[in-house]
Amino acid sequence: MSRNVTIKDIAKEAGVSISTVSRTLNNAPLVTPEKRQRVLEVIGRTGYEPNASAQGLVRGKSMTIGVLTQDIASPFYDEITRGIDAGFSGSGYQPIFVNGHWDAQDEVTAVLALTRRQVDGLIVLGGRLPEAQLHALSKRFPLLMVGRFVPELSHCCLRVDHVHGARLATRHLIELGHRRIAHIAGISSHKDAADRLEGYRLALAEAGLEFHPELVYEGEFDEPSGILAVESWLAQGIHFSAIFAANDQMAYGARLALYRRGIRVPEDVSLVGYDDLPASHFSLPPLTTVRQPLFEMGELAAQTLLRRLHTPDSEVPDVAVTLNVRESTCYHRR
Repeated sequence: MSRNVTIKDIAKEAGVSISTVSRTLNNAPLVTPEKRQRVLEVIGRTGYEPNASAQGLVRGKSMTIGVLTQDIASPFYDEITRGIDAGFSGSGYQPIFVNGHWDAQDEVTAVLALTRRQVDGLIVLGGRLPEAQLHALSKRFPLLMVGRFVPELSHCCLRVDHVHGARLATRHLIELGHRRIAHIAGISSHKDAADRLEGYRLALAEAGLEFHPELVYEGEFDEPSGILAVESWLAQGIHFSAIFAANDQMAYGARLALYRRGIRVPEDVSLVGYDDLPASHFSLPPLTTVRQPLFEMGELAAQTLLRRLHTPDSEVPDVAVTLNVRESTCYHRR
């Protein structure tokens, strides 16, 4: 079988030196057409497949890119990783995905596994990897971050203006006549969550509306957070006519909690999410949400990293967000 055939066997069968076989495999010069043809015929007949790791060591490249995600099962990260996979298609580079579980130590372990495999570059999706380690990694090979912003490494970050996105969401609700707008925030230590909270507060201030801390619930970017937020507000008798959730998954949870309490969306409470996950098109009712082009962001991250393998100073473009208005919001009926 092909796995038992070695480069030495190929050389012997073709009647050439091992170095001639190696040059042929690497498409190097100094091999006569006649010898090259003999080597290729033997390779075709035996089904020989060169060892990718060994070739990588010779070339100084592994032809692999590490991708540190946080939750492979998450619809958010699934969209981005599908985009990354598409972005590397046809390039000769293979992405290797590892899971960080939103845990700094798990992320450190996962990145160590990638560096041991001698990846040629790294894409980091969100997470809590220490900034000192990110700095160190950026000096070893091309690094790109999505959903994570480190000021000193801004040239390595795919930037999204989440303050603007949150303002769009909150302004939409204000324009519909809502004044008591609740916000399900993300993890407070996460800059994207902090930016969305800031955008929410800015929109209120621009409309002359008072900010009420009791209308903000800190969630964890998952569906149970949305359920807990609504249950907490209702248990405390806190009134609201609209909810802006910092991501679609928390909006799904909020929608379920409202349904269980017999509260209609949007007739009783309008609901806005953030991300525009594929499921948001098909939720009941379809969810108004701020669209991050997640698949395109993944593609862009892969394509930018590929450019940086050859041109380290290649610019990282910004990503625009838009508001997609659907049936989960309506005018407030006072």
